[in-house]
Amino acid sequence: MEDMAELTPLAIAVLALLRERPMHAYEMYQLLMNREQHRIVKVRPGSLYHTVERLARHEYVRATGTDRAGNRPERTTYELTPAGSDALSERVELGIEQHVYEYPLFPVVLSEAHNLDVEDAVLRFRRRVEDLDRWLDDVNGTIAKAEATGVPEPYWMVADYLRGQAAAERDWLLTTIERIESKDLEWHPRKTQ
Repeated sequence: MEDMAELTPLAIAVLALLRERPMHAYEMYQLLMNREQHRIVKVRPGSLYHTVERLARHEYVRATGTDRAGNRPERTTYELTPAGSDALSERVELGIEQHVYEYPLFPVVLSEAHNLDVEDAVLRFRRRVEDLDRWLDDVNGTIAKAEATGVPEPYWMVADYLRGQAAAERDWLLTTIERIESKDLEWHPRKTQ
């Protein structure tokens, strides 16, 4: 069996969907997209099908039948097994209580921003702030939609978490831009060889 700690984010999402009810992979994809889970899980049809197959090999899910609607391709319906339910619960428990640094790209490029001329760095910081503002508008819309349709908060609280993260990053960038422009943060020109 696969170690619970090794379940990918997409595998966790698939197991959670199948805890709701049996479904086929295309329905899982549609639900993930409709629920805007693509904000937290990289969702691609090919990787979703591969994940379902891998979970089946590990006996976390099992096929319950196939059907065909019209001239569409045949679709296999899957259900969650007891082992899959246990794996999901254990992975969620561990994932909540244990911090794991995941090495995102932004801190790497930020640590090398001194390689840019100050004007270029500030311009790019401002563009990132604009991008974060657009992203925050989208997340706020998602939250408003969830609230308006009566979705209980535990189902969308991750959006509030992501909003807090993005707002903190945007605010830090705005402060950094201000510090650069006021010369409080001294920017040393890059060295060329």
